[in-house]
This record gives sequence, C-alpha cells and structure tokens, in this order.
Amino acid sequence: MPENHKHPLQTEFEFTLPKGYVDAEGTLHCDGVMRLATAMDEIAPLRDARVKANEAYLSVVVLARVITRLGKVTDINTDLIENLFTADLAYLQDFYRKINSEGSSESENQMTVTCPQCQHVFEVETAGPGGS
Repeated sequence: MPENHKHPLQTEFEFTLPKGYVDAEGTLHCDGVMRLATAMDEIAPLRDARVKANEAYLSVVVLARVITRLGKVTDINTDLIENLFTADLAYLQDFYRKINSEGSSESENQMTVTCPQCQHVFEVETAGPGGS
C-alpha cells in the first residue's frame, strides 16, 4: 500500500461514564480516555496477589492499567476503579471489550444518522435483539 494511503491505528478512545466517579473532594468525573491494551496489560495482572485470591479482580487491575484519564484525574489506580459505581464498572468492562476485540468504541446497537432537514450528523441508539 502506498505511503499516503496508510490508515492510522486508533489507540485511544474517549468515553463518558453513565454515573461518574466522585473523588475525595466531591468532584464528579465522567469523561475519560482508555487506550488499547497490550499483551502485558493482560499478562502482568495475573501475577497480582489480589487477582490470584479473587479472579474477578482481574478487570479492576486491567482497567487501572488502560484508563489514562478520568476527568482531570490522570493517576488511575485500583483504588479509583474500586470506588466506581457498579454501573460505571460494567460500562468500562464492556467498553474495554469493544475497543480491544472489535476495534471500535461504537455499540452494535448504535448507528450514525443524518437529519434530512438540517443535515446534522449524530449517533442514535437502536434497540438490540428483543428490544423495543
């Protein structure tokens, strides 16, 4: 493929938490950035004693490695991930799966549409299988 036709690989993806992380000062942080995981991001946590004691903790350690920013917070660690609301943790686990397995942050139930009157382009959520 000629040099000028290469497609750059997107390695960072923005997200917005459904509820948001509330820090010690009471500030709500909703927007963040997650990077693509490397092999080491999935291998290294397997050595963590917390993961060995409880396999469910693996996602906490992995998310702490791949989230690069949450609001104004850039020091993402397992304590922060542990203090997320469960809805936000579930959202981030799904987001991680989407960008690392599917290569996109778009939902399979999401589509891009254009308003026929004003030509504004936006994303809409569609009903999934069995949805209404």
